[in-house]
Amino acid sequence: MNESALSHTNIWNQSINKFYILVVGLCLLVPNILLAQKTTTNLKDEAQIQTFLKVTEQIRCICLPSLPIQSCSFNMCAASSYLKTFIENRIKDGMKEKEIISKMENGFGNSVLKDPIVVMFQENGNQGMVDSIVYGFGPKILAQPDGTWINFTLFAIGILGLFSIYQYGTRKKKDPKEPNVRPTSGDLKTTTEQIKNKIRKFEDET
Repeated sequence: MNESALSHTNIWNQSINKFYILVVGLCLLVPNILLAQKTTTNLKDEAQIQTFLKVTEQIRCICLPSLPIQSCSFNMCAASSYLKTFIENRIKDGMKEKEIISKMENGFGNSVLKDPIVVMFQENGNQGMVDSIVYGFGPKILAQPDGTWINFTLFAIGILGLFSIYQYGTRKKKDPKEPNVRPTSGDLKTTTEQIKNKIRKFEDET
C-alpha cells in the first residue's frame, strides 16, 4: 500500500472514531436531558415537593400518554398543567403519594367538587375531566416505566451497527487486489526442463 492510500485510510479511521465518540456522547447526554425536564411546582415544603415529584412520575400526561405528567408543560397540555395544580392541592390537604395515585385511578369522590381546578373545569364545560377526577381515570392514567434509556440505547446500537457494516464494505472495496503474478520465461524454462527430466527418468526405469 502506497503512502497516499495509507494516509487516506488513516483519515477514514479517524473520522469513524470521531463518529463513534459522537454517538456514545449522545447516548449519555440525550437521556439525561430528557430526564432532567422536571416539572415546576408552587409547593415550598421539601417533603411536599418530593411527594409531588413521586406522584407526577407515576401519572400519565393527558395529551401525551407516552410521557409522565411531570414532563408535560402547559404549552404541551393545558389540562395536565391544571391537573398538576389539583395534585398540589391534594398534597396541601395532607394526602400522601399512594393515596393520591390510587384516587387518580379510582376517583376522589364528590368531596373535591369545590376544588378551584374542578370548578374551573366545570365552568369551561369540561365535564369529562370533572367526571374523571370524581370517579377515576382508570388504570390508563398510570404511567409506564420510563423506557428512554432502553429505546435510545437500541437506536444507538442500530446506528453503530449500520456504520460498522458500511465501514467494513468500504474498506473491502479500497483494499488493493494482489497483482496477478505471471511466470517469467526463466520459470517456464525451468519447469520444462523438470518435465523432460522426469520423462527421461521414467523411460530409463522402464
